[in-house]
Amino acid sequence: MVVRSTQIEAVEAVVVRSEGWTVWPVSWSGIWVGALSALAAAVIFGLIGVAIGAHQLGTAGQITKWSEVTRASVVVAVLAAFLAFVIGGWVSVKIAGIHAAEPAALHGAITWLVALPLLCALLALGAGNAFGGWYGGIVGAPIWIIPANGPPDPNAAVLARNAAMAAVTALLLGLIGGVLGSWLASGQRMTLLPSREDIARAERAG
Repeated sequence: MVVRSTQIEAVEAVVVRSEGWTVWPVSWSGIWVGALSALAAAVIFGLIGVAIGAHQLGTAGQITKWSEVTRASVVVAVLAAFLAFVIGGWVSVKIAGIHAAEPAALHGAITWLVALPLLCALLALGAGNAFGGWYGGIVGAPIWIIPANGPPDPNAAVLARNAAMAAVTALLLGLIGGVLGSWLASGQRMTLLPSREDIARAERAG
């Protein structure tokens, strides 16, 4: 009688993890709709500011002294620039269906990047009044250009500086609003430090 022995060999699976880049997918449809939503909200907020008289920037619509700018104009400009891109970032992430904070914040920043050249094009076409006037420094005339009807304005340098400061403030508020709005849309808890659950999840994944 011959007895055949059967040997069972255990095969250990070895998982090789790549050390390359981790790519975050970008939803361009969500970004474009978010950028258009931000611009539409900026126009609406700007027109509301004009309607309630909170668009005055000083003498002849220019900022010679910051003390001449009304508080209502500052409040409306800050809220308009911030909330418009909060809406844009929120819309972009909701359309993309992102539930993680980091890629959501990335989409909010890209939404701002896409909206910026569109905003510059609209301002160049003369749509500055629809945005409330705070973005006028983006496409303002250089201070060395002499007006056709007279000598150059002695306050041209001051006007250009203040207009640039107002535009930069509005743009940076928009960037912050876009990132914050997209982060809110992701639904993930907002914290600067990772929680224990996030650390445990990362350890299980890695």
